[in-house]
Amino acid sequence: MKTVKVLTAAMIALGLSTVTHAASVATSEKQAEAAVEYRQSLYQLVKSNASPMFGMAKGALPYDAAVMKTNATRLEQLADMMADYLLVDTTQFDVSTDALPALFTNEADVLAKIADFKQAASGIKAAAMSGDESRYKNAIGALGGSCKSCHDDYKD
Repeated sequence: MKTVKVLTAAMIALGLSTVTHAASVATSEKQAEAAVEYRQSLYQLVKSNASPMFGMAKGALPYDAAVMKTNATRLEQLADMMADYLLVDTTQFDVSTDALPALFTNEADVLAKIADFKQAASGIKAAAMSGDESRYKNAIGALGGSCKSCHDDYKD
């Protein structure tokens, strides 16, 4: 409980809300820098969970339904956090980011892309749980497509 209070106090000190479900605007350079750091950290977690699954789809790694199920579950959980981290507008400050300004002006589209990402992760988990290895390639293709869609529109 003490850790939660300390984390909440730290977030308040940075001007961050503990719960944000809509687009917000960074109000200081410190907050903008933190938002970029959190956004990039989220992407690293996505990458660390998706990469093994893409490797399996390409045949570079052996098929492992347990890894797929675990990593897909993690991606579903990360999807639940994405809007909180992606939709903090940092454009008023000179921070290093690959996010295009359009990311912060197209909330409905971003939320739809996040929903597609989560649905793709759920599809991977369902494929893994089915025991039918042939379902996996289509499921991982949907995940790759959802990632590409967002990158095409919102990443420099």
